[in-house]
Amino acid sequence: MTFHIVTLFPDAFRSYLGESILKRAIEDKKIVVKFYNPRDFADNKYKRIDRAPYGGRPGMVIQALPVIKAIEDALETCNAKHVTRRKKEKNKLRVTGYGLQAKIIWLSPNGNQFTNTIARKFASKKQDLIIICGRYEGIDARVKKVFKVQEISVGPFVLTGGELPAMVMIDSIARQIPGVLGDESSPEENRIASSDVFTRPEVFKYKGRSHRVPKVLLSGHRQKIENWKLEKIKKLD
Repeated sequence: MTFHIVTLFPDAFRSYLGESILKRAIEDKKIVVKFYNPRDFADNKYKRIDRAPYGGRPGMVIQALPVIKAIEDALETCNAKHVTRRKKEKNKLRVTGYGLQAKIIWLSPNGNQFTNTIARKFASKKQDLIIICGRYEGIDARVKKVFKVQEISVGPFVLTGGELPAMVMIDSIARQIPGVLGDESSPEENRIASSDVFTRPEVFKYKGRSHRVPKVLLSGHRQKIENWKLEKIKKLD
């Protein structure tokens, strides 16, 4: 599965993708992550891609054309010989051929809430995802007139840019791909899991006070342990 990230700051991903499970998933070719910087498609020698917004708002807005060209480059990478233009359908682009259809994700705090269900759906289809990361005051909305996009939010808050949400999506989707976690039972959401977990030692002391693992977890009684986890989850609800 390939993630195509449209971002002004590709280096922001390097550290997270270069560690632990995602690093191994990339090395094992379970996932591929490619980057497309709108600055590379700017039509001026200074590679400037931001301009003041119409309507008197503060801040700067990323221009539409550099982002459009970056998305087109990603589409061509998905399937260079099978980029077709829909005629008389609001001028939207799609990729077809060999069962491939690239999904274009527009990260926005106003989008639909991203969930494990959506992550599993993307992972099961193994379709290429083009994820557009905004910055500053956002991206010129006319990009959404050119391409069919799915607006997604990772939560009811606003961040400085779309890079963190993109990493959240990559992580959440990648772990649903068979082989990434090494065991089909590995995803925590596939089993009863409370927010509290414990490991060795069974008892440790801190500032004169003993801290013990709950006795039920030491009992070896599977049903009692599962019931304990369910009770913990109910208390959180």
